Amino acid sequence: MIDWLRNRQPHPLDDPQIEVAGRALPLAIRRHKQARRLTMRLAPDGSELRITMPTWARTMDAVAFAQARHDWINAQLAKAITPVAVIDGSTIAFRGETLRIAWDKTYPRNPVPDDGALLLGGPQERIESRVQRWLEGEVLGLAGGDLAFYCERAGEALPQLAISRARRRWGSCSGDRQKGRTIRINWRLVMAPDFVRRSVVAHEVAHLAHFDHSPDFHSHLARLFEGSIGAADRWLKAEGPKLYAAFA
Repeated sequence: MIDWLRNRQPHPLDDPQIEVAGRALPLAIRRHKQARRLTMRLAPDGSELRITMPTWARTMDAVAFAQARHDWINAQLAKAITPVAVIDGSTIAFRGETLRIAWDKTYPRNPVPDDGALLLGGPQERIESRVQRWLEGEVLGLAGGDLAFYCERAGEALPQLAISRARRRWGSCSGDRQKGRTIRINWRLVMAPDFVRRSVVAHEVAHLAHFDHSPDFHSHLARLFEGSIGAADRWLKAEGPKLYAAFA
């Protein structure tokens, strides 16, 4: 038996993939007991096709499902975001502007913004992680000010603020009035223009009064937010995916 396993030839379904636009695209298959049908989405960087399906479904069903949707996959690949390395000389977005990473062993370990550049020292191989920690700290400070502003305007008690590393949500509001609520803001919003980040914070503060997306919620949000919710939503739809190009 051991010799048979050692000499067994790999089967295509052991590592499923399909060919799209001349490249092999891996399938990341997830079986979920609550799934009633097959669903599919492309990883933001186009590196794999993620398929969720019922527990009873077969791997070959997922392969056939993907192969039948070449046109959709091609269209999604065309919109996929190419990963960007965060290294000395590269650029990142910060509050809607561009900062150039400038590393030098004589600079402080903690990043310091300076006239369009972000100066930092320390181990060069850890630039990305230190820049991300800096951005997360910045968004906590900025969103904390936003949260205090909108809670005062709404007449709400200040909830706890936390950052989120979610891949598909910009913000969330959880908990209840008795036990306390927590608002989470996606840390990548620090890379967006201020009005976009503020619109998301205002959105979550509006949920403190209306835990839904009813007309009352939208009316409340319109009174809270000083800018155009439509403009902020359009920015997120068009530019939001690009915020995931770095810090993968």
